[in-house]
Amino acid sequence: MTQTLTTRSRARSQQWFQRAQQSLVEGVNSLSRGAAVYHPGPVVLERGRGSHVWDADGNDYVDFMMSFGALIHGHAHPKLVEVVSQAMAEGSHFATATSAEVEAAERFRRMVPSAELVRFTNTGTEATMLALRLARAHTRRTRFLKFEGHYHGWYDCYLLNGHSYSPEEIGSPENPMKIPDSAGIPPSTFDEVVLAPWNDASALERVMRDHGRELAAVITEPIMANMGCIPPRDGYLERLRELTCDYGVLLIFDEVVTGFRYAPGGCQEFYGIRPDISVFGKALGAGFPVGAVAGPRPILDRMRWGEDMVLHYGTFNGHRLTMKVVAANLDLLSADGTYRNLHAIGNAAIAGLQAVFRKRKIKAIVQGFGPMFQIYFTGRDAIHDYRDYCKHVDTRRHSHFVHLLLERGIYMTPSNGLHWIISTVHTESDVTALVEAVDQACAELA
Repeated sequence: MTQTLTTRSRARSQQWFQRAQQSLVEGVNSLSRGAAVYHPGPVVLERGRGSHVWDADGNDYVDFMMSFGALIHGHAHPKLVEVVSQAMAEGSHFATATSAEVEAAERFRRMVPSAELVRFTNTGTEATMLALRLARAHTRRTRFLKFEGHYHGWYDCYLLNGHSYSPEEIGSPENPMKIPDSAGIPPSTFDEVVLAPWNDASALERVMRDHGRELAAVITEPIMANMGCIPPRDGYLERLRELTCDYGVLLIFDEVVTGFRYAPGGCQEFYGIRPDISVFGKALGAGFPVGAVAGPRPILDRMRWGEDMVLHYGTFNGHRLTMKVVAANLDLLSADGTYRNLHAIGNAAIAGLQAVFRKRKIKAIVQGFGPMFQIYFTGRDAIHDYRDYCKHVDTRRHSHFVHLLLERGIYMTPSNGLHWIISTVHTESDVTALVEAVDQACAELA
C-alpha cells in the first residue's frame, strides 16, 4: 500500500495570501485561484517536479489539477527544462520571423487533421476571438451560436451562461435566458449571439431551422469542459457537423482544453469530426502561455495583408522560447504509447474512485474517460448538459470533499466546474495515493 501524504500546517500559505491582498485584487491574478474557490485561502505553491508539487510550508501533494490541463508532461520535465535553458541562452524572443515557429507549425500540422495552416496566439481566449473574426469575415454573417455552459475565454460576446445558476434563473430550453457572466458588457453585445442547449439534437435542429441562415459560426467544446467533464451523446457531434454544413455555417471546435489530450489531433481526431476552424491552448504549450487557430487555407488566408483582411497582430505571437517548447512538447506526445498510457492511467483512477464511492455508499459519479474526468455528487446516473449540472450537482459537497483531499496530499481545485487531469508523468502509485485519500475523505464526508 502507498502511504497517503498528510499535509501539515498551511500557515505560510496564509501569510503569503494576506500579503498578496495588499498588491493584488483578492490576492490573486485569476478568480479561480482565490478565496472564492479555496477556503480560507489558496494553497501557495513554490515548486513542482513530475506529478508532485510543494507548497510554501513544504507540504507535498500529488497534483491532479496540472495547471488546469496545461501541464501535459507534468512539472519541470527534463527535456523541456533543457529546451528552455538553451532557448533563453540564445535569446528568448525577437518579435520577428524565426525558424522555431516554422518547426512548431510543421509538427502541429502533422498532428492535427484539419490544420492546413496555423496561426499562433498567446492564449486560448485570443484564439477564440480570432476564430470568430475569421468566421464572420469568411461567411459575411455576424451572428453566431453559443451553447449554455460552454466557456470560450473572457471575450465580451462569449460571456453568456458560462457559470451555473439556479434552474429558475436560466429559463426554458426553448427560450434560454441570456445571463451575462460579467459586468461591464453592453447588453447590445449579445444581440449577435444565439444561445442554445448543448447535447440535445432536437433542440439543435430547431435552433438551426430558426437561425441557421444568419449564423456565421457555431462554436462548441467537443467535450463540455467548463462544467466538469460532460462527453457528447452518441451521434451529437456528427449531427452538429451535418447541420452546420446544411446551413453554410462554420463549425468552430474549441479544443483549448481537449486539444492534444485525448489523441494526437485532439477530440476532432478521437471522434472523427472535421471542424472548419479549431482553436487550441493549454496542453499545446506544456505550461507556457500559447494559443493557436487552425483550419483550411481559404479561411486562414484571410489574414493575409490586403483589402478586406482579417487583422491579427501580436508582439508575442510565435514567441521563440514558447515555440521551442511547443515543438519539443509535440515530439514527446508523438512517442509510441503516449496516449495509450494516458488513457490507461486515467481509466484506472476513474475505476478506483468509483469503487470507493460504491463501498462507502456515497451518491457520486465519476464522469469522463482517460486523461480527463470529474466527480459529481448527485443521485443521477449521468450529467448530460448545463441544465443537469445546475439542477442536480451538489457543488458545495464537492468543494468540501476536495478540501478534505488537500489535507491528505492531493492537489486539486475545489471548483466542480473544472476537471481532474492525468499527465504523461502520473503513475499507478499516484492513482493508489489518490484512491486511498478519497477513501479517507469519504469516511469523514459520510
